[in-house]
Amino acid sequence: MSNVLELREMSDEQLALSLKEAAESLFRLRLQAQTERLDAPSELRRFRRTIARIKTLQREREMASKSSSD
Repeated sequence: MSNVLELREMSDEQLALSLKEAAESLFRLRLQAQTERLDAPSELRRFRRTIARIKTLQREREMASKSSSD
């Protein structure tokens, strides 16, 4: 899911849903990391980076819409 090309093809609504799902997964992983040993600790980094990519794309789209309306 974290492929940038796939994310760029998504609509704003799909990006928001993906962001919500990634944030929930990250929360669950953090909780699991505190209570027990993680099978794949690299998943934490993967979800943090996915969230950052989605937020970056949302901000780019926001800035593009502002500049086109000016």
